[in-house]
Amino acid sequence: MIAIVTTIQEPTECIRGLAAALSEAGSSLVVIGDTKGPASFDLEGAQLFSLEDQSKLPFSLAQLLPTGHYARKNLGYLIAMSRKADCIYETDDDNAPLPAWAVRSVRPEAQKVAPTSWLNVYRLFCDEMIWPRGFPLGLLHDPATCEHDPNSPLSMVHAPIQQGLVALSPDVDAVWRLVMAREVTFEHRPSVWLPPGTWCPFNSQSTWWWGPAFPLMYLPSYCSFRMTDIWRSFIAQRCLWEMDLGIVFHAPEVVQQRNVHNLMHDFEDEVPGYLGNERIATRLMDLSLEPCTDPASAAEATAANLCRCYERLVGDGFLGPDEMQLVQAWVKDLANIASE
Repeated sequence: MIAIVTTIQEPTECIRGLAAALSEAGSSLVVIGDTKGPASFDLEGAQLFSLEDQSKLPFSLAQLLPTGHYARKNLGYLIAMSRKADCIYETDDDNAPLPAWAVRSVRPEAQKVAPTSWLNVYRLFCDEMIWPRGFPLGLLHDPATCEHDPNSPLSMVHAPIQQGLVALSPDVDAVWRLVMAREVTFEHRPSVWLPPGTWCPFNSQSTWWWGPAFPLMYLPSYCSFRMTDIWRSFIAQRCLWEMDLGIVFHAPEVVQQRNVHNLMHDFEDEVPGYLGNERIATRLMDLSLEPCTDPASAAEATAANLCRCYERLVGDGFLGPDEMQLVQAWVKDLANIASE
């Protein structure tokens, strides 16, 4: 397993805690820098890739990604894949692992939720009014979006994407922070598995990925910072369903000591999502994609489905036209890594 973060800071206390947990697990940390730094990263078990280092990577994407953007994290994913990681864990530099943090299994136990159109997963772990960043605001008071039998049996599921909730300062949108603004305690309830066809946005705060889902890690560049991981999550879910697989959400394993944010800037960056998230899901649902259940052709079919999803969002104007060049470079890099 390899962990990936992007940062412009020297090692934070959160990252030092992560490095210690990774060391105990026999894993390592890849750190992706940007124009603002950091100049060095003095932390055992961590390897910093500065912009100069990134320019020397043997990936087509390295020469195309814009600077000053969270999507440079894509290079960290490619580095981990090229090192033949069986699992990639991604987080941010303001999340610290809790004592219960441990490397997860691709086959966890979870409760299967009943199929529905949209599910507000945060409400399954908390009884107050809260929702994940990217959840359609128009559905917040729809009782069907938080229906789940808490006594459902646990069963083992195959889940190559697993999203961990975050304690105290979870990944909510600027509307919630501007109006509610308080710490949140999620209960340690059983993990839940969302079946194909059930939408819930997931983020990059504390997320686990395994091989079948590696092609779906791509973060788009030609959208706002606050939407890149959310719109990725919609595309990833849509492609995952063609594998007859769903995503797992589980109770917190990290706590956030949130970096300083300008909430009005966050709000402005999230406006395209407030207006477009539900439409994006509808447009992706309408796409005809290739089934990906045959292991012999699954990787190629998944890459093709990824391209079709991005072509749809570019064609609909959600993403800039330059996005497709990056997606194609990503797919080319994936093929080169697979052939090594």
